[in-house]
Parts: sequence; C-alpha cells; structure tokens
Amino acid sequence: MATVSVGAVRPDDTGQADEGRAQLDLLQELLWAYGPCGQEDAVREICRRELAPHVDELWVDPAGNVVGLLRGAKSHDGDRAPVTRVMAHMDELSMLVKRIFPDGSLHLTHLGTMYPGNFGLGPVAVLGDRETLRAVLTLGSEHTTSESPRIFATKPDQGGKALDWSDVYVFTGCTPEQLREAGVHPGTRVCVEAGKRSLVTFGDYVGSYFLDDRAAIVVLLETARLLCDRRPAGDVYFVFTTNEEVGGVGGSYASRVLPGDRTLGVEVGPTEEEYGTSVAGGPIVVYSDAECVYDKAIADRLMQIGADLGTEPQAAVVGAFEADPSHAKANGLTAQAGLLCLPTLSTHGYEVIARQAIPDVTAILTEFLRH
Repeated sequence: MATVSVGAVRPDDTGQADEGRAQLDLLQELLWAYGPCGQEDAVREICRRELAPHVDELWVDPAGNVVGLLRGAKSHDGDRAPVTRVMAHMDELSMLVKRIFPDGSLHLTHLGTMYPGNFGLGPVAVLGDRETLRAVLTLGSEHTTSESPRIFATKPDQGGKALDWSDVYVFTGCTPEQLREAGVHPGTRVCVEAGKRSLVTFGDYVGSYFLDDRAAIVVLLETARLLCDRRPAGDVYFVFTTNEEVGGVGGSYASRVLPGDRTLGVEVGPTEEEYGTSVAGGPIVVYSDAECVYDKAIADRLMQIGADLGTEPQAAVVGAFEADPSHAKANGLTAQAGLLCLPTLSTHGYEVIARQAIPDVTAILTEFLRH
C-alpha cells in the first residue's frame, strides 16, 4: 500500500507535524474507500469509527447519513444556545452502468456533474453485488479513420469534440454471464479505481481525486475531537451525508428531521479568477451560490473568526456550485445556512489543496461552534 509523505519534521514542531501526518493518513484512508452516490458504505464505516469516541450519541439515519450529537455546555440551563447541524458529504462523483453489450463491455452514465475527461481513461472498479471487478474506461484506438466515427469525432486533428459518456465505454474482459455472476447489471456503480486515488504531496500542497468531500470529512472529525474536551455553547449535530452530488438528498433530509434552525456545510471551494479566490489563500466563506444566498450574519462571523485567527479568509460569491446547506435552505428545510470551504484547485477534477487548508478550516469551524 502506498505511503503518504508529509515532509521533513523540524525539532520544534514534532507535535504539530505528527498531527498533520495523522490527518493526511486519515485522508488517504478515506480516499481509497469507494463511496459512489447511494452506496457510501465503506466511507460510512470510517466516519462511524472515527466519530464515535468524540460524541455523546451516534447513529445512522434512514437516509444513510452518519449523525453524531455532541451536547453543548448550555444545553441544560436556562440560556439555551442555538443548535447547529454541520455537514460534509460522504459520496463521490461516480458512474452508473446503463447497459451491458453482448461482448461484456459496459455503457455508462454519470452520477454527479462530470465528464470522462475529469478523471481520464484508465482503471475503474465495477462494484458488483457479489464481487468488485477491475476494468478499464476506454475510448478506443487513436489509430482510426472516419470509418470509426465515435472515435474520429473526438480526435483533435479532426472533429475535436470533447469526450462525453456516449463516446467511452468500460472494457471488462468478462462475458455477460460472468458479469451476472458478479452481480453487475444496469444500476451498478462504477468508481475510479483505488490505484489512481493515492494522495500526492508537493511543496505546500496535496493533490488527489475526491478531496471533494473527503478533506471536509477530516475537518469535521478533527472539529469533533477538539470540541469533545471544550464543549461548544449549544448542541452540535455532526452529519456525514449521502447523495450530495445528486441534489443534496441526505443533507436535506437531516436538515428537516434534526433539531435546530441552522445548517452549516464544509466543502471544497473553487479557486478561480472569476471568484477572486486562490488555492494559496485562506479558507473560503461563501456568501451565495447557485441555490441560495447564505445568511450574512453567519458568513460575517466566519470571516471575522478567520481574520482573528490569522488565516486570511476569502469571501466569495460562486456560481455553478451547490452544497448541502444551500439545497436545504432553497427548499425551506433550514432557516439559516452557512458554507465554509477549503480552497481547492480544479474542483471535480484532480483536486489540489494547501496542506494548511484542513487545519485552518478546522480552527475557524471549532471557534464558531464554541461560541
């Protein structure tokens, strides 16, 4: 199994380096776990294991969300503090078998907003009901002419068409009978294979597919650990949600059924000139996205905490972006909503964050919930 390097350790920062190494090790474990929309079982088990020591109650709700309750310091006195639901999603961008060809190849559609070029051609894991198969997402040979129109249209010196799901297929090397025995059928999930999901460290940055939203999961788990000893003011529900990439389903359900009027999300945040954000900058506080306008008082408070902590937070209004709290607010399932993001290069692709992003976002979230 691959190892994760976190760089040299100076004699005066051994404790901090050990903490950073533990966070990256956990992040790597989460990245290797398959979590397609609606089938987040492997990620769910890691979240349950890591959250259990730091909350007062833990359960899995009917939507498949992992929910941990940490009771606040003021939960039982007359000056009851607000209840907060804080969320990160467990699911990842993935693919779905649409049909099986007579030669055992698979035609796919997408689960979440992405194109084949987001992850490239190469190995995939086909999550059959009885067996997980390794296969290859492929287009076909570049050495073809107009007699192969599906391939020809995508060649840069010919049609130059961007790859779409109708252009690619999965070569399984199996017969349809073997696929049936493995439990592969229309509706079977297909994920980028674990061999392409190793965390890469370079300079002050780390990169991998699916930092969305595994890096945010690490933030929530670390926040729960820190708040366990110094209780937050009010009750906090840590919610690890399902099916965010296909409409914020789990987060909307949790916002509807759990106590409280406030939903806060932790996500990756796009770093583009359009939004005035940078992957080298501090945590991103979102004031508006494609689904809702977030509550100004919450966003302003997050910005102030970030500034007080010296993290140089970035305020942003983003488009073509949705998250659990914005889905919940847009559908009237929460009265108040906020969103705190890790600055991320190439969201929904090969994603890159600064090493400092996880501790900085954790610090802001922890301080917000404490007070």
